[in-house]
Amino acid sequence: MTLRFIGTTSDHGNCPTLYEVEETGEILVQGERETDPEHLAQLRDVKDSETFVRIPRELLTRFAPKE
Repeated sequence: MTLRFIGTTSDHGNCPTLYEVEETGEILVQGERETDPEHLAQLRDVKDSETFVRIPRELLTRFAPKE
């Protein structure tokens, strides 16, 4: 599948970044992995295959698709 770069708030091309999976319209989020045990304990219905990343709110407000 093909990824389309949407945008980043990083100054040097690292994370955080948003991508779109062109064939499905799904959004991939690149960010720092959440490791805080207190935060992880509060998450619901987490599958073994899932992970969580931190991104700044600005990334979503500037680049998240509106449709």
